[in-house]
Amino acid sequence: MPRFPDGTPAHGTTRFSDGTPAHGTPRVRGGHPEQREAGGAWGELGAHGMAGASGVAIPRQRQAPPGGPRQTGAGSPRQEYLDAFGDQDVFAPRSPRGPADPYASVTDWRTVPQPRTDVDDVDDDEPPSGEPTQQKGGKGRAFTGIAAAAVTTVLAIVVAGQVADGRDDAVRSQSATDQARDARDSASRSDGRPTPSSSARVATLTYEQKMDKRYALSAKLDGSGKFDAVKGIVKAPGTGQKFTYRVDVEQGLGLDGELFAEAVHKTLNDDRSWAHNGARTFERVYSGKPDFVITLASPGTTAEWCAKSGLDTTVDNVSCDSASTERVMINAYRWAQGSPTYGDQIHAYRQMLINHEVGHRLGYHHVTCDKNGELAPVMQQQTKFLNHDGITCKANPWAYPGS
Repeated sequence: MPRFPDGTPAHGTTRFSDGTPAHGTPRVRGGHPEQREAGGAWGELGAHGMAGASGVAIPRQRQAPPGGPRQTGAGSPRQEYLDAFGDQDVFAPRSPRGPADPYASVTDWRTVPQPRTDVDDVDDDEPPSGEPTQQKGGKGRAFTGIAAAAVTTVLAIVVAGQVADGRDDAVRSQSATDQARDARDSASRSDGRPTPSSSARVATLTYEQKMDKRYALSAKLDGSGKFDAVKGIVKAPGTGQKFTYRVDVEQGLGLDGELFAEAVHKTLNDDRSWAHNGARTFERVYSGKPDFVITLASPGTTAEWCAKSGLDTTVDNVSCDSASTERVMINAYRWAQGSPTYGDQIHAYRQMLINHEVGHRLGYHHVTCDKNGELAPVMQQQTKFLNHDGITCKANPWAYPGS
């Protein structure tokens, strides 16, 4: 039995009347009255006890029979603990302390609360082991295991509530990340640099601007000979004699077929063209059998189709109306690059090409101007020359230029 230096039994030691220690009273070294069960790491239970925050198991307490004394041996609370509570019944069951709202933010519970000063009444039918445990300094740690058990219970409730909202939290977290990234991107653009949308924006050219541009294409290009019809129908705007036509573009030219088709329709239906005074009107079709097919083709393919009607376009790399076929051939090299006779007036030159070759399809033949300084007739071979027999003509793309 442990004693103090003067022979007095250690505080809290129960003895029978003959001085014999009560059965089960632990023998300890050093006379320190604090006893613990042996235990493992956090979450493990010691012998018939609960795990404490430090990994040391706390022995469960056994309630004494009604009206009988409570022993202070192994498996019972220390006398100091009983004295600290005075007359309060430490064995009465108590509700665990914790947040009233189990779904409260877990952030509020990251810090372990101070140790509880009460203890739950737990029944245990097995006797304590009676083995001494390692000492643990400081009275403030005496009931760490009890507090840890309470905290573990509260955290289990909180975690269960948080699991139910897990998906929403993930969505909110992702949303917060996106907002942070947007804010960062916005800040990085605040130094005056253009945004991706503004820097990637390309100005759309008008029809007139496109028609005023030259396009790269070789004078020796010999294409595939395969054509694609430009889709769509554009109704004839007038009430005169109607001619239907289709627009074909040779594959692989790299030219804007839609622009070519638009130029054909606007040019032919201009009052200065063959539609003058409402005499004719022209309608673009996509299928069926049109009156003729205006074809944009490479120099090699143009020469091939013109040769079918006995015409040689290779000398000056010109266009033709292949009268024995359905095709009015427009040389893509001339369409893209123009002619020296027109200089920078590429738009007007393209209008002349259309009017001249369709004029042949309508039955008109080559003519020239008669006086120096006169406008060249649209049926003059203006790609080849504006001067003849000492007469200098002026470039003119229209059949009725005075309109």
